[in-house]
Amino acid sequence: MTSELTILAATAASIGFVHTITGPDHYLPFIVIGRARGWKLRRTLLTAAVCGLGHVAGSVVLGLVGIGLGVAVGKLEIIEGVRGDLAAWLLISFGLIYTAWGVRQAVRNRPHSHAHQHADGTSHDHHHHHHREHSHVHESRNKSLTPWALFVVFVLGPCEPLIPILMYPAARANVGGLILVTVIFAVVTIATMVGMVFLAERGIALLPLKKIERYAHVLAGLAIFSSGVAIRFLGL
Repeated sequence: MTSELTILAATAASIGFVHTITGPDHYLPFIVIGRARGWKLRRTLLTAAVCGLGHVAGSVVLGLVGIGLGVAVGKLEIIEGVRGDLAAWLLISFGLIYTAWGVRQAVRNRPHSHAHQHADGTSHDHHHHHHREHSHVHESRNKSLTPWALFVVFVLGPCEPLIPILMYPAARANVGGLILVTVIFAVVTIATMVGMVFLAERGIALLPLKKIERYAHVLAGLAIFSSGVAIRFLGL
C-alpha cells in the first residue's frame, strides 16, 4: 500500500467515525424506537446495521454512477444536498406521525380503576390498563413497518464526505484503492452506528424509567422529529 493510499484509508476511517458520531440521526432513532417498541437488543442492533448499510450504499451507488459518467464533484454534492434535505424532512414527518400515534397510545393506556363488589358486601378497586394488556400481543401478530420506514429514510440520507473521498482514487484509476476506501468508510460508519446504539441501550437499561413507560412512543417520536430538525436547520 502506497503512502498516499494509507493516508486516504486513514482519512476514510476517521471521517466515517466523526461523521457518524456527530450526527445523532445515525443512532438516536434506533435507540428510542427500540426502547419504545420493546425490541430485544439484538433486533435493535441488526436494524441499525441494515439501515447503516443502506445509508452507505446509497451514496456509493451515486458516487460510482457519477464517476462512470464523469460527473463533476460539485454536481454530485448538489445531488447529495437534495437527498439530505429530503431525508431530513422524512425524519421530521415520521417523527410527527409517530408522536401523534404515541399520544393516542398513551391516552388509550391511561390507568383507571373499577370497583369490584363481593358477595359478602366488601369491595375494592382494581387498577389496570386495558390497552397495555394487549398491546404486545398485537405487535407480535403484525409485522411493524417502522424498521422499513427507517431503512427508506437512511437509504435516501447521504454520506456527504464519501463521494469526495471516492473521487481521488477513481481519478487515479486505482480500482483497488477505490474499493478499499469504500469498504473502510462503510465498516467504520456501520460499526460506529451499532456501537453508539449498544452503549446507549446499556446505559438506558440502568435508569428507572418505569414511570414514563406510558409515554415511550411519544418521546421516541419527539426524538426522531428533533433529529430531523437538527439536520435540516442546524446542519448536523
